[in-house]
Amino acid sequence: MRSAAQLLKINNQMIFGFNTDIKYEDVVYHVQSEARHADLLLQTQVFVHGRCIGKHATSYADWVVKPDFSDEQMHELLKIQHKNVIETIRAGNVDTLFAPTQLLPREGVEIQDASQHGDGLSLHWLNADAVYQDNSILMKFKVTYQGQAVAGAQLTSRLHIASDAPIYSETTTDEQGLAEMRISLDESALPVAAVMVQATSENRQSTRKFRLKKQTTAVPQHSI
Repeated sequence: MRSAAQLLKINNQMIFGFNTDIKYEDVVYHVQSEARHADLLLQTQVFVHGRCIGKHATSYADWVVKPDFSDEQMHELLKIQHKNVIETIRAGNVDTLFAPTQLLPREGVEIQDASQHGDGLSLHWLNADAVYQDNSILMKFKVTYQGQAVAGAQLTSRLHIASDAPIYSETTTDEQGLAEMRISLDESALPVAAVMVQATSENRQSTRKFRLKKQTTAVPQHSI
């Protein structure tokens, strides 16, 4: 097994990453992990002969709100995720990393919180093509746990625009795990607006960051 850790500085932002080659039977897997700071995601990709065969991502959005959270802690979370993927491949269970999980159309990958250790909720943004109109965007979500809809989950959104005070909204999922939130903001604020949405049910949660584009269509910058 050959491993390498990378540390880059881009626009004064520290970028952490890991690269490891691991051989199982006759196949060499290249495992690449990096932190996607803009989306608050930890992403691990697995390649064979230069082709990506799957991606695994977790959100660390719930960590960044903690006052003592640091780049070092984020680096440690990424290191643990990278190691877990390697151990799964070493055990011959690479197929379980990216197994189908009854995902909704266009969702692609289920993303849980890094703090939930694989036992958290997944928060899906259903209408990524939502049109900005009447000074607002209607965002539609579905909350799932292990591929199944979660009814009664509480959703809390936190709209942050530059230096303005954050604006909060709340709603609850229905029997199909569905919920809607109308996010009100001026069109001029779209380029700098970010929406943090947290879904909570019992002791499980999922926190995701969504960025809004300047165009009249809201586009999820976190899709992988």
